[in-house]
Amino acid sequence: MGVLVDIPAIGPISDESGLVPLQECSDGDFRVGAGGVVSITATGDKKVEFIAFEGHTLACVKSGMGYPAYYPVHPVELTKPVKAVLMDLDGTSVRSEEFWVWIIQLTTASLLDNPAFELAEADRPFISGHSVSEHLQYCIRKYCPDKTVEEARGHYFEHTRREMGNILAGKGRKDAFKPAPGLKAFLGELESMGIKIALVSSGLYQKAWPEILSAFRTLGMGNPKDFYDAIITAGFPLHKGEVGTLGELSPKPHPWLYAEACRVGLGIDFEDRNSVVGIEDSGAGVCSVRLAGFPTIGLAGGNIMESGTRELCCDYCETFEEILALIQ
Repeated sequence: MGVLVDIPAIGPISDESGLVPLQECSDGDFRVGAGGVVSITATGDKKVEFIAFEGHTLACVKSGMGYPAYYPVHPVELTKPVKAVLMDLDGTSVRSEEFWVWIIQLTTASLLDNPAFELAEADRPFISGHSVSEHLQYCIRKYCPDKTVEEARGHYFEHTRREMGNILAGKGRKDAFKPAPGLKAFLGELESMGIKIALVSSGLYQKAWPEILSAFRTLGMGNPKDFYDAIITAGFPLHKGEVGTLGELSPKPHPWLYAEACRVGLGIDFEDRNSVVGIEDSGAGVCSVRLAGFPTIGLAGGNIMESGTRELCCDYCETFEEILALIQ
């Protein structure tokens, strides 16, 4: 195994990492060999591009909605004692992907006026780990280019409100939201160690809250609001005549949700970021934690390996028990 590239603030990246070398950024603003650019490397899923200079690195987070952004990449190194753990929701704390893929499928079926419509397996990488609008934009481009994101969002939230209402009422899909194996014991250990815990989700509140509430009910852990030190979601859906969210244009892999959870939610200064650990199972989430400036621990079961973001993690674990051993 050789070295593909050495990226400042990230380190050596192996040629088996899954990251992809580029000669030019997707927006054309940077090119290798021009303006001090040493290398350009994209994640395997092409969501983030790292532009490396002699002593620093910029990350370009692409956008399916037309609003990309550049961020500085900060070096990280896990230091103990750990002050806080920032935990992803979908896939990391709760297994819910099948449910949300089903909602996207129902939405696309509504756009097509075809109740029998089913998504293809090849669609999976494009309908998880993004914002709702990006998921819907992908389906529109592939299946119904004559429709708009605004039409799709109307159907999406209609299906979501109905199904979430059923779940909160104790009805609906029984297998919608399953607590991740070992979650209760892991959270209990963190609490006993005096470590602050924040829950961070790119999902809108009306998605995220029923998920974690359902999981806590299953585990017999009471009200999540009484347990977590901070809960950060992408906000509330934008509807005509109502106050909505910024979260559709700034979800993971942008850093803002994790940055807000730590600095605002937990009150921890940026200077203490190396004592804060982010736990993620998706490539978009790994990039989000990393760009917010925190050491990242990848959890198996998501798309970290497939997205080529494994080497952006400080460690990669199969279970919560393994993660606990790293931060104790």
